[in-house]
Amino acid sequence: MTERTGGRKVVTNMSLSLDGHYAGPRDPQDMSWVMPYAHTDVVRDHLAGLWEPATTALLGRVNAEGFLGFWPTVIGMEGADPRDEAFAKWLVDTDKVVLSSTLGEAPWERSTIVDKPTAEVVADLKATEGGDILVLSSASVIKALLAADAVDRLAITIFPVFLGGGPRLFDDGLPAGKWALVSQAAGEHGTLALVYDRIR
Repeated sequence: MTERTGGRKVVTNMSLSLDGHYAGPRDPQDMSWVMPYAHTDVVRDHLAGLWEPATTALLGRVNAEGFLGFWPTVIGMEGADPRDEAFAKWLVDTDKVVLSSTLGEAPWERSTIVDKPTAEVVADLKATEGGDILVLSSASVIKALLAADAVDRLAITIFPVFLGGGPRLFDDGLPAGKWALVSQAAGEHGTLALVYDRIR
């Protein structure tokens, strides 16, 4: 059995370089290396498969500011890919939980600011009704959930570029465990979209 029966799944999504980094060595917020690959069919379809079953987005503050500063502008944008616009509408309309110790109140609609340990927040969310809980590219959140063995589905997009350094998603000392590959897709430029379920 690859997933728990019933209840909400915690799904994490992250882009990685071929040499295993989620950001380059100089500026962890510089995602320009992703852009040549992000607007491809395989990446758009991969993301759609993750957000469509989800009813909650879980984000760190930095990613919330980036995502919620950009994606709403895609709605109604001339020439926007329908898949991008659909994701943007989902992100605006879905419940968002933003983990932050510095934000006092949420500047975005349908958002809640929470200043508690990540695993505790997820345990609280899993105790409620709803669809998947999707963690969108927030490395600090994903790393905390991996360390707590609280990820049910791990989605990774691998882009064919070496960054030559920078932070890694998978630190030594993570709980040992097995994962089952549930989907794989190869796309333009050699991009790989992989989804694994935690075997418990």
